[in-house]
Amino acid sequence: MKSNKYKPKQHTEMEFGGTLGAGSIPVFLPLLVLYLLSVCRSPSGALQQWPPPLPHSSFLWDPVATVIVVGWIGFQSALYLLPWGQVSEGLPLRDGSRLKYPINGFHALCATAVLLCVCVCLGMPLGFLFDLMLPLATSAITVSFILSFYLYLRSFCARDTHLALGGNTGNPLYDFFMGRELNPRLGSFDLKFFCELRPGLIGWVVLNLAMLMKEVELRGFPSLSMLLVNGFQLLYVTDALWNEEAVLTTMDIVHDGFGFMLAFGDLAWVPFTYSLQASFLVVHPHDLGSLAALGIVALNGVGYYIFRKSNSQKNQFRRDPSHRSVAGLETLSTAAGKRLLVSGWWGFVRHPNYLGDILMALAWSLPCGFSHILPYFYVIYFSILLVHREARDERLCRAKYGLAWDSYCSRVPYRIIPYVY
Repeated sequence: MKSNKYKPKQHTEMEFGGTLGAGSIPVFLPLLVLYLLSVCRSPSGALQQWPPPLPHSSFLWDPVATVIVVGWIGFQSALYLLPWGQVSEGLPLRDGSRLKYPINGFHALCATAVLLCVCVCLGMPLGFLFDLMLPLATSAITVSFILSFYLYLRSFCARDTHLALGGNTGNPLYDFFMGRELNPRLGSFDLKFFCELRPGLIGWVVLNLAMLMKEVELRGFPSLSMLLVNGFQLLYVTDALWNEEAVLTTMDIVHDGFGFMLAFGDLAWVPFTYSLQASFLVVHPHDLGSLAALGIVALNGVGYYIFRKSNSQKNQFRRDPSHRSVAGLETLSTAAGKRLLVSGWWGFVRHPNYLGDILMALAWSLPCGFSHILPYFYVIYFSILLVHREARDERLCRAKYGLAWDSYCSRVPYRIIPYVY
């Protein structure tokens, strides 16, 4: 790749606490992942004790775990490269070009499911992954740091039009964290798109299955709580991969560079914190009654319905506003030449998909009962994340659409939760 002939324009507006946040988050979040996993494995579940008392020797590094993590990423990379599924174009880049992406994540999930079935039929003890959770997390964190350094260094060979507007401040700490290059690729292999939905997201449900198998080893059968957590989160991941094309219009792909924030989030944070409920239930089982289970299933169903319907409506409108499913919706014209939906789901609240996400997150935590706050870490964290993401989206939309966005906000006053926020 040739280096830039001219020095790219630098952007000085910073998010996530600027230099302080960019310097502290890469230290704090990996430690938080290891802490949460340790508390889950501790019989007492004491949040205030570090290190938490563990039932047997546990180490932060194990060569077997490193081989598993590297092999897993390699396996998913091979599935990504297979010529199956369709190829879709992303949104136009600043130079007017469109990148092509293989939409085969659901195929990768199915191939992974077949592999797991073979492993189970051959009697392989998948529950041993529970015993390796800490070294697995350490290995994933290490890989995310190595990838982030590689992404930062290679970004200086990228053309100006290939850089992310928000990750090119000239501040090394901040740019390393946010990511300088928008769509780093090795040939046709898009690193950010691959990491977004493949190794971490599919790895999340594999770890959940390992927790279920560990529970079977310990108690002879899976609990209803464990089955609900596995079922809910498998539905979520399956939906994401079935609708993989929709990720091409998200903020992560369109706006954010690929740096530590996304690399760590995709490879370490998602699989090891999103699976906390299943990990918690292995050591802290909870008996769930039938009536309570039905209520939790209903809550997850409502959340999923809102999430899926609103996202489908938005994505269809972005790709084909004349489609019969969205052609009758009321819209608002903007100076940018685009139109904003002001009816349907997006006339209900400004981010109905976030509302569905929060309802599902709560449903994933409730099967663990109320004896400990740890299973609710996900819903607390995710609510904060969505409020922050909503604020970022508001700033971008106001800068892009100007007065039209103000008109939309007056028409749709509530951001996520009707009559509350």
